[in-house]
Amino acid sequence: MKPGTPAPPQPTSTHKPAASARRRDGSRRTRAGAALAPALFTVLWSSAFVAGVPGVRAAPPLLLMFARFSVAGALLAAYALVTRARWPRGRALAHVAVTGLLIQAVQFGCFYTALALHYPAAVISLVQGLNPVVIALAARLLGETVTRRQALGFALGAAGVVLAVADRVSLSAWGVPLCLAGLGGLSLGTLYQKRFVPDMDIRTGTATQVLVSAAAVGPLSLALESPRVSDWTAFGGSVAWMVLVNSIAAFLLLNWMLSRSSATRVSTVFFLTPSVTAVLAWLVTGQALGPLVIAGLGLGGAGVLLAAGRGR
Repeated sequence: MKPGTPAPPQPTSTHKPAASARRRDGSRRTRAGAALAPALFTVLWSSAFVAGVPGVRAAPPLLLMFARFSVAGALLAAYALVTRARWPRGRALAHVAVTGLLIQAVQFGCFYTALALHYPAAVISLVQGLNPVVIALAARLLGETVTRRQALGFALGAAGVVLAVADRVSLSAWGVPLCLAGLGGLSLGTLYQKRFVPDMDIRTGTATQVLVSAAAVGPLSLALESPRVSDWTAFGGSVAWMVLVNSIAAFLLLNWMLSRSSATRVSTVFFLTPSVTAVLAWLVTGQALGPLVIAGLGLGGAGVLLAAGRGR
């Protein structure tokens, strides 16, 4: 090329702008999903208390849980096989099994046994709603820190939980220890999963969790209960809802959130479950929605926004 001759124009490519646009679109969809996931999860999770009432009236609680875990595990395993998802092996499999026993078998076995003993669902959801406080106290085990803003959010959330069920609390000899054991299963399972298998495949991990729980709960039902169904319509409807909505949709969403955020932040959504449970009970059964529940919903929401945010 002679001196002074302008350089020929470089060829332009449309691939880079197109790829960049696809990445931006994917990033926007991910952010939108992350923003909507907590609200959707809270509604799905809270519905389990309403769906469980006719179930424990129609059959013993452990039998109900065995049916839930077995059907949900079969459906999730089939989905994982069709999509050729990678199954956990070796030490990872053992860790996933432990999380399943804690989060699924211990939590729901205890909570639904308390429900079958006529312990109020509002009180059960109150105890479950204290999960973020337990997670925050144990956050150091995960190397996580709790900021002052999050601590204020925890305080507001806990106050909202108490307000939501303040006029419905009653004591029971077996209800209290069962609820505390269920809370321990949920909190320990969440911490354990975040520490040892934070990157587990959501499809195969959730399938493994519920299948292991079915294998544990089934023998307990035979040993401790009279496995008999008095109302197959109520039993089938309760199992169908808990399988599709609670065991599959809610837990896939929970595991997705745990894979993308800290256990402390994810656990804050449980502050809203008592109030949302009361709202769902009002919509489904006509149960009165009092001013304390409304106030608790507002405080719980404020606590979630503070605890889930960033900053000091």
